[in-house]
Amino acid sequence: MPNSVLIVEDEENLLAAVKYALERDGYEVFTATDGATGLDLGRQPIFDLIILDVMLPELDGLELCRILRQDSDVPILMLTAKVEEIDRVIGLEIGADDYMTKPFSMRELLARVRAMLRRARMGREANLAPRVLTSNTLMLEIDRHSVTLNDKQVDMRPKEFALLTLLMENPGKALTRDQILDSIWGKNYVGDHRTVDVHIRWLRQKIETYPHRPKRIITVRGIGYRFED
Repeated sequence: MPNSVLIVEDEENLLAAVKYALERDGYEVFTATDGATGLDLGRQPIFDLIILDVMLPELDGLELCRILRQDSDVPILMLTAKVEEIDRVIGLEIGADDYMTKPFSMRELLARVRAMLRRARMGREANLAPRVLTSNTLMLEIDRHSVTLNDKQVDMRPKEFALLTLLMENPGKALTRDQILDSIWGKNYVGDHRTVDVHIRWLRQKIETYPHRPKRIITVRGIGYRFED
């Protein structure tokens, strides 16, 4: 069964070009030209990946991404004409998995889509392994995709869960940002190290008593991060 992709884009020529490229690559494609329609479609649990333009009528792509991410972990690729770093950071902080700046080549888009779907599939398969990682009152159950702290459930996005798993599997070991990117986002990921830093900050907010003075996820200056058991 082909993967299903939703495109939410108001530029009709670009929408048609992306739809055509994806369908030629074997995907089942659905489209919307405004944020409100995109939200109605995106809430349906039938999509393997969603492509969102940032600038949309009725409901912009960033807000749409934020709403969808509240109850869905479907991979989201943002498209934008903005190039400022702050725009990329905002996209990542609200839950986007990747970011592309217009104009872009269809070959690159297809490569990103394949990589995102592959990572999502590998994440689902990895979660089948019946393993439990613990650190004092923090417990991570890989097979249940569950994290508890002081016996209370901690909500985790897929990338957050994968990142915490990687850190807890390597206690006391300093992991470079490149190692983390390769392990969680894949060797073909073209984003920068800020992606790692953003996700580390999210994790600290969820599992550290004082996020600005972390005791579990330690910054190793000039290298990356280390998990203290």
